[in-house]
Amino acid sequence: MKMNDRKKKVLAAIIQDYIQTAEPVGSRTISRKYKLGVSPATIRNEMADLEELGFIEQPHTSAGRVPSDIGYRYYVDYLMEPEQLTPDQEELIESSYKDKSQEIGRIITRTGQLLSRMTNYTSMVMAPRREKTASIKHIQLVHMMPTQAMVIMVLDTGVVQHQLIEVAENITQADLEQVSKVLNAKLSGLNMERIKLTILSEIYLEMAKYRTFMDVALELLHEQQEAASEEKIYLGGLYNMLNQPEFHNIEKVKTLLSLLEQEKMLQEILLDKKHDGISVRIGVENNCDQIKDCTMVTATYQLDDQVLGSIGVLGPTRMEYAKVITIVDHMARILNKVMDK
Repeated sequence: MKMNDRKKKVLAAIIQDYIQTAEPVGSRTISRKYKLGVSPATIRNEMADLEELGFIEQPHTSAGRVPSDIGYRYYVDYLMEPEQLTPDQEELIESSYKDKSQEIGRIITRTGQLLSRMTNYTSMVMAPRREKTASIKHIQLVHMMPTQAMVIMVLDTGVVQHQLIEVAENITQADLEQVSKVLNAKLSGLNMERIKLTILSEIYLEMAKYRTFMDVALELLHEQQEAASEEKIYLGGLYNMLNQPEFHNIEKVKTLLSLLEQEKMLQEILLDKKHDGISVRIGVENNCDQIKDCTMVTATYQLDDQVLGSIGVLGPTRMEYAKVITIVDHMARILNKVMDK
C-alpha cells in the first residue's frame, strides 16, 4: 500500500489537529476543518489505510485516531511545512544577545530561558564542552581590595573564568602585573596536562617574592581547568511539560522529573546525534526509556569548527514540530556567532 497525495493530506490534517487539541481526531473533524474535497466516508477509508500502515492509532477510549511515532516521523521528514520566525521573535532573540560583554554562563542561561519561553516546552543547554585539552590563552591578576586580587583566566575556547584570592596588604597592582607577565610567558598555550613540574619550578624561582599567594593562584588554575572539562546542563521551563495533557499522570511526572535531575543522563541525551545539524528524535527513537513519550529536538553550536556544546527542547511527541525546529536551528546559529565574537 502506497502513500498517495490524499493519504498524505489526511495524515497531515490529523497530526496538525492533534497537535493543537490533544484530542483524538475523527473523520468528520477532518472533513469539516480541512476542506480536503472528499466525504467523511472517504476520509474514514484513508484513515483505515493509515492505521494499517502504522501511521495512526486508535485509543481504546475513542473512535478518533491519534498519530503514532512512525506517523510523526513521516510528517517531519516529508509533510511538514517550514516555519519562519516572526519579526517579534527575531527582535527578542537579537536584543537578548546585544551585550557582548556577557559571560559564557549568562549567555547559556539566557539561551535556555529563550528556548523555553519561545517554545513553551522544557529547554536544555549544555555549556561549552571545554575538554582538558583546552589551553590557557591569557592570565591576568587584578588588585581589587587591600587584601584581595582577582585571577582572570581566558581559555582558547573563548571561555573566561575568574576567582578572588587573598593577597598580602603590601601587594600592589604593579606586583600583580609582574606576576601576570611571568605566568603568561610560562603558561600561555598550555593546558594543565602540559604544565610540568619544571615549569612550575621556574615560576617559583622568578616569583620567590610572591610565593605567599602563588600557590593559591596556581591551584586555582588547576581547579578551573578541571571544572572546565565538566559539561554543565542548564534547564529552562522545567514545569512547562507539566502543563501538557500527556503529563497529567503523576507517575509520568515523577519519571520525567527524576530524569531531569540526572546530569550525566541529560548529557547523553543532548549528545545522542547521528549527524550535524538539527536532530529530531521522536518517542521510541530516544535511547532513554524515561522520554519514550517525548520528542527531543537538538542542535550543536561551534567555534572554529569545534563543537562546544548542544542545545535542545524536550516536549511531548505532540509537539509543534515546525515551530520548535525553526527556533532551535536559529538559536544554534546565533550561539555560533556569539561564541565567535
